[in-house]
Amino acid sequence: MREEKEAIKDIDETRQGEATLIQPANNATGKKLYVESYGCAMNFADSEVVASIMTKEGYSTTSDVEEADVVLINTCSIRENAEERVRHRLTNFKKRKERQPELVVGILGCMAERLKTQLLEEEKLVDLVAGPDAYRDLPGLIVEVESGQKAVNVLLSRDETYADISPIRLDKNGVSSFVSITRGCDNMCSFCVVPFTRGRERSRDPQTIFKECQELFDQGYREVTLLGQNVDSYRWNMTSKGAIKDETKSTTNFAELLELVATVSPDLRIRFSTSHPKDMTDEVLEVIAKHDNICNYIHLPVQSGNTKVLERMNRGYSREMYLNRIEAIRRIIPGCAISTDIITGFCDETDEEHADTISLSQEVKWDFAYMYKYSERPKTLAERRFEDNVPEDVKGKRLIEIIDLQQKHSLEHHQSKIGQIQKVLVEGPSKRSEEDMAGRNDENVRVIFPKGDAKKCDYVMVEITECTAATLKGRLVEILPPTK
Repeated sequence: MREEKEAIKDIDETRQGEATLIQPANNATGKKLYVESYGCAMNFADSEVVASIMTKEGYSTTSDVEEADVVLINTCSIRENAEERVRHRLTNFKKRKERQPELVVGILGCMAERLKTQLLEEEKLVDLVAGPDAYRDLPGLIVEVESGQKAVNVLLSRDETYADISPIRLDKNGVSSFVSITRGCDNMCSFCVVPFTRGRERSRDPQTIFKECQELFDQGYREVTLLGQNVDSYRWNMTSKGAIKDETKSTTNFAELLELVATVSPDLRIRFSTSHPKDMTDEVLEVIAKHDNICNYIHLPVQSGNTKVLERMNRGYSREMYLNRIEAIRRIIPGCAISTDIITGFCDETDEEHADTISLSQEVKWDFAYMYKYSERPKTLAERRFEDNVPEDVKGKRLIEIIDLQQKHSLEHHQSKIGQIQKVLVEGPSKRSEEDMAGRNDENVRVIFPKGDAKKCDYVMVEITECTAATLKGRLVEILPPTK
């Protein structure tokens, strides 16, 4: 159980199966939509897009599946257990479908694109299947289902970014929101299914991103997380090689986009996820260092500490290049927190190659890490080229070794914060006590403190007095006024 728990940290388990709710449409038809999400932050952001599209068609969203006329499950294909979870969830709708044959049940997202008609044939409950680039077609697909047909659209697009749709979620805390800036991926890492389920990479118009962030701030949100499979490869009006697509239009790279979004307000905290080491330029780091409201936190996935394994993974960098980026981060942004992803037990991984990952962990000492065993996914380059030949028990032992070392490093980082006074964005009451408030500091660490007069969305100064490997605790020092 320990291995499984640690393996899925990159997917927020507290949000799996969460229903997406947005404000009712003015042209309400009386029909209700239930959207349930699984997987990564991109999937949850996509569910907001779906809900926005459907409310414009007169649907209202509901958190009670029993009220729904249409049930949509937004899915993930990154690991086998993610797909199994969705299939199990579908069985819960069987009796409801028997009672209400007109209920429309649809599968969206990566799993939909990968499995296509299999879902319609094997899961007798499923009426429609729509891939990540087909959400605009959902109203039409539902009409097809209502006319007695099954409906499928899993075509991938080279230009769909949903830039004109404001996917604003009325979330549980109203503090933080996701903003998608890219879709798809061109990197073709050999272990990854994303290029096959989400298509080629495309960047969204920077002005629409700025507008969405401004609207979020005006609505009371105080933090945005810029999302993409690889956010730092963001290139508006540029090819992957930097060539200008349209000479009549301006260009924007990721550093310039960060600079733009930072100007919305000094009180809007900016994060981003996930970055790729080969695209983490000094220019990006210098922009982060320049702006106080861009968090000093970078998620920089490494996957392996061995260069040969990285080559088999088709990651596009070596161990030495990764360490170069770590050095640059710490030189340009002193005190910046760094997290990572690690895959253990990739194809042909030897004990010596695993030892290189351990030594890299000892050298870098990430603030925290998302750690998991390699799981072969259909259609990937690794499935076609390599054999998944590391025994499961060996994968498990290596994972435990990585986890134990990382927990030690995380605790050391947190212990070093004791006695410091840190700025925290308040997200709301602590889950364990209404007398305490919880929020995150600049480095994305959860901080718990007695609430005093602090309210949700306040920026506060907290003196850190104790810690665990996952959480900081402290006392409220000051509630900061809004920046003028």
